[in-house]
Amino acid sequence: MPTRQGSIRLFRLAGITVYVHWAWFLAFLYLASRPHQFSNYGWNALEILALFAIVLTHEFGHQLACRSVGGQTNDIILWPLGGVAYVNPPQRPGAQLWSIAAGPLVNVALIPLLYGVLAVTTRLNWPDLYPDACELVHDVWIINFVLLIFNLMPIYPLDGGQILRSLLWFIFGRANSLLAASVIGIIGVAGLILIAIFLQSVWLGIMAVFILMNCWGGLRQAQALAKVARIPRRAGFACPSCHSTPPLGALWRCGQCGQAFDMFLTQGICPHCGTHFNVTQCLDCGTSRPIAEWMMTPPPNN
Repeated sequence: MPTRQGSIRLFRLAGITVYVHWAWFLAFLYLASRPHQFSNYGWNALEILALFAIVLTHEFGHQLACRSVGGQTNDIILWPLGGVAYVNPPQRPGAQLWSIAAGPLVNVALIPLLYGVLAVTTRLNWPDLYPDACELVHDVWIINFVLLIFNLMPIYPLDGGQILRSLLWFIFGRANSLLAASVIGIIGVAGLILIAIFLQSVWLGIMAVFILMNCWGGLRQAQALAKVARIPRRAGFACPSCHSTPPLGALWRCGQCGQAFDMFLTQGICPHCGTHFNVTQCLDCGTSRPIAEWMMTPPPNN
């Protein structure tokens, strides 16, 4: 996944910083120089910029929806395969579902808006007066629709796959839902690879490989979550974010000496080197909060 390293900061809006990865410029030059139906390459470049503007709007949908359910939002990074919104919604299926679904809903909202613009240009006789501009509006409408359909495919980690995972979470739990979504995603990737070979599309092939890597990562994460879920839990403490009780055992590793220890048994003090940790990470939701807040939060009633 792209990171800030090797990325250029573009702007900051609503507390969200937008970056563009250096590889994006290579993709832009490649796509803008391909054969096109416009009178010059400038219109082709505008079409590519419009594509990434739609992607950026989509990612802002994820960020703002995550914030609305109390999640943590960070950066948006544009790169050749689209955009990445770094969000951390609460580890609840409903919060996850809304945070993911908000992105495609932005594309849904753009469909009638862009269609209205296209209708106006037609009434103003732009196809004859300004054919390039009219073609650009038409192509942007198609691009938005295609991105919506592609993102809604039930292939993890596409939005459709993550929406499927969130829905399964209500029934099968966090670990099993991720496992099922990852397996379905791998099956879907096989179909994408066949389509890429049939269409001789290098771009789709690269996307399929990227998705396959994320599906494999999802499988490994699901196995780790299932392992943690089977560990007995410690009473008297609860995560302030997801309200799960911490597992028993030496599952936290000291950042100073590298030794594993039980954070709650020793009250945040490494028994090997004496380093004191005021903040600890929840192994269920991944958030880090002061240990005092864990002790103050009562465990959920079973």
